[in-house]
Amino acid sequence: MKITADIRNHPCFNSSVRHKFGRVHLPVAPRCNVQCNYCNRLFDCPNEGRPGVTSRIMRPKDSIAFLAAAMEANQISVAGIAGPGDPLANPDQTFTTLRLVRKKYPHLLRCLSTNGLYALTYIREIIHYASHVTLTVNAVDAEVGSRIYKWIKLGDRIHTGIDAASIMMERQLEAIRHLKSAGIVVKVNTVVIPGVNDGHIESIARTMGRLSVDMYNAMPLFPVKGTPFGDIAEPLPAEITKLREQASAHLPQMNHCARCRADAAGLIGAGLDPGIRSNQRSFLATARC
Repeated sequence: MKITADIRNHPCFNSSVRHKFGRVHLPVAPRCNVQCNYCNRLFDCPNEGRPGVTSRIMRPKDSIAFLAAAMEANQISVAGIAGPGDPLANPDQTFTTLRLVRKKYPHLLRCLSTNGLYALTYIREIIHYASHVTLTVNAVDAEVGSRIYKWIKLGDRIHTGIDAASIMMERQLEAIRHLKSAGIVVKVNTVVIPGVNDGHIESIARTMGRLSVDMYNAMPLFPVKGTPFGDIAEPLPAEITKLREQASAHLPQMNHCARCRADAAGLIGAGLDPGIRSNQRSFLATARC
């Protein structure tokens, strides 16, 4: 078994260092294999702060330059890939980038954030390149999941409804088992959707605790216009606090999530450093993926 990676300098896993150590998300993964009912696949969004958006898609080599600029401006401890699609729907870009990060900055922690649908397919690569993995698990009941996922694409086949949710859940849980048996640090995110899965959060947390997940993050829905869940009101902070308290009976909680963009850089919640933003704009002449 691999030794579990150190979380002391990881600002997501250790809130006590989030004002000292920053993270960088490298936006190299545009495609996605799942359509969630809260997600808008239009990701070219320079001013909106939410998961799944970025000012642009970067090629792996350009993302390393972006990382270098961030490291000049902040004390960076983590380089991760969180989209704007799913990293494992873009395996060549994702693993090329992680390989480049490891080669140039071997001291950095390396994170991968995924919906988990293809985590089993690439489990060896994930274990080889990543020190920390975040999976978004929105349900551990297929009926609940069927209300969240419009479709999933596994291989060349599109799945919908209960079938899609069942496949998603089974592959996520099995991937977590493999990751934990390999000593990978695992965080699970759940998007709290009022009237859909908000009554299901403790069940998810209990299941994740039984799988020895290291941290749980119940994060409020960010309503996006034009999506099926666009008219659902964002959960109130007090509601999220209550759900996190319930979930805390089963595993540690992340209480400082800032719902970071796919090109987030610097300290959590501090926005993108102006110097990094300027460097990012210099890449605009590079062809989009």
